[in-house]
Amino acid sequence: MKKDIFQAIADPTRRAILSLLALHAMTPNAIAEHFTSTRQAVSKHIQVLADAELVRQEQQGREIYYHLNAKKMKEVDKWLEQFRVLWDKKFSQLDDVLKNLKK
Repeated sequence: MKKDIFQAIADPTRRAILSLLALHAMTPNAIAEHFTSTRQAVSKHIQVLADAELVRQEQQGREIYYHLNAKKMKEVDKWLEQFRVLWDKKFSQLDDVLKNLKK
């Protein structure tokens, strides 16, 4: 069952896992080494990310490697873009106010 991307990235541990996988593919054990939680807890986080299609797995021999699915992250970027436009507009207005105050 496909999960909501925003629900998946709401958790700080899952965001940290995505950051690790942005650097290179990793096995679940390698990912778990970066956290104080149990291997089982990390596996559950990985599964949520996989269900949201933010990571994909690749079997290499007996090992499973997880990779970041950067294409899926573009959905988050697209959603954030509307706020970037708003922020840019607000900052521009603030710049105008500050220039007027200096005069």
